[in-house]
This record gives sequence, structure tokens and C-alpha cells, in this order.
Amino acid sequence: MLDGAQPCSAADWAELAKVEISRLHSAGRLPILVGGTGLYLRTLLDGIAPVPDIDPQIRAEVRAASVAKNLAALAPLDPVAAATLNPGDTTRIARALEVAWSTGKTLGEWQEQREGGIGDMIDLRALVLIPPRPWLYERCDRRFAEMVESGAIDEVRTLLSRNLDPDLPVMRAIGVPELGAHLRGELTLEQAVAAGQQATRRYAKRQYTWFAHQPPPDWPRFHDEMDQAAIDRALAMFCPTG
Repeated sequence: MLDGAQPCSAADWAELAKVEISRLHSAGRLPILVGGTGLYLRTLLDGIAPVPDIDPQIRAEVRAASVAKNLAALAPLDPVAAATLNPGDTTRIARALEVAWSTGKTLGEWQEQREGGIGDMIDLRALVLIPPRPWLYERCDRRFAEMVESGAIDEVRTLLSRNLDPDLPVMRAIGVPELGAHLRGELTLEQAVAAGQQATRRYAKRQYTWFAHQPPPDWPRFHDEMDQAAIDRALAMFCPTG
């Protein structure tokens, strides 16, 4: 729905989602939110920290530096973030550093206050699906292979031909670096598919952990494999009237 050259933050997505949810409610329809990205879900339901706009010069300086340099600069300003963030997480480390430099407060301090969430304004029925990992990982592998068979290589080839900023989210999406390496002759197709499948499983593992522990404890967790009988039982947990 957006061009790949246009980044879309969790806050941007939440605003788009709120408009669509309101439209559906006005039409007497039931919005169903399905997904696996906890940050986006929390932003929509709980709101987002009111972090002021970042000084453009600071942002440019941070984004031009290496992740190692940014992590070293972050350590004395926000030791909690520096110790807990993945050392290779370019985006989150840069965000934490630019917030600390630009506002004089850590991102964690800003996140203690949230604005704009709709969680307390709607009748929310939540259901967390946590299927067995072997079942989940097999589906991850199969899905990536099906994406490749359905034209993902041509899609990545077209994307790379635009010479977009490599730091854009679309350029770091799972599958783009791996299939891009194949198109550059750095990996065989088999190697690229295996790498893409591994990246998908790693992402699913992080989602699995987040949804197992982070959502409110009263959100029901469903741990069965998702055959039709299991789906019927899961639906009955929050739609008891059918």
C-alpha cells in the first residue's frame, strides 16, 4: 500500500490502522487485527511515547555512523539500552542514541508515558496463538519456498534496480538481502532460500517469545497445532456465542 521508498514507522502504521478501524466500525463491521509484530500492536493499543522531533543534524550524524560507534556513544547516555539491545541492531541503537542526544532523556524515560492508544476505547477480544515450534518452523520454511516459486526473485530484482537507500526497511525485509545476494552471484539459489528460511525462523522465534510473555496475562494463549478442530476451539474462547 506504500512505495518502498517511503518508510512507515509503527506510529505511522497505527494512525493508518485507526482510520481503517474507525471506518469499519462506522459501517457496522468487525475489524480483525491479525499479525505478529508486537511493537506495532502495542503502539496501536497502548499508544506511543511523545518523543519530540529529532534534530535533523543529529539524526544525519547518527545514521551515518557505524552501529559499533553508535553503541559506544550510547553506553554512557543510556546504559540500560546499550546493555539490552542486540549489538547488531542498527535501527534500534540509532534510535536510542538520537533520542538521548536530541532530547536529553533516554528512550526508556519517554516510553514511561504513552499517548494515542485505542486499547481502552474498544471492546477488544484477544487471542494469542502459540503453536508448537516444529509445526511453526516447517510452515516458515514452506512459506519462504512458496514465495520464491511465486516470483519473489523478480520482485527483489525490481527492487534492487531502483538503487534505494539500503537502510530503508524494505531493503532489510526478510528475503531481500538473501535473494539479493543470489542475484549478485554471491549465493546459489539453494543457499539463498536456506538463508531466507533461517532468517524467517529467527524472526518467528523472537515473535514467539514476545507473544508468550509480553501481552497481558488475561489474554488467552493457545498452544495447539492449528488444525480445524483447534481453530474451532480457539474461536470458541473469545466468541462463545458462535
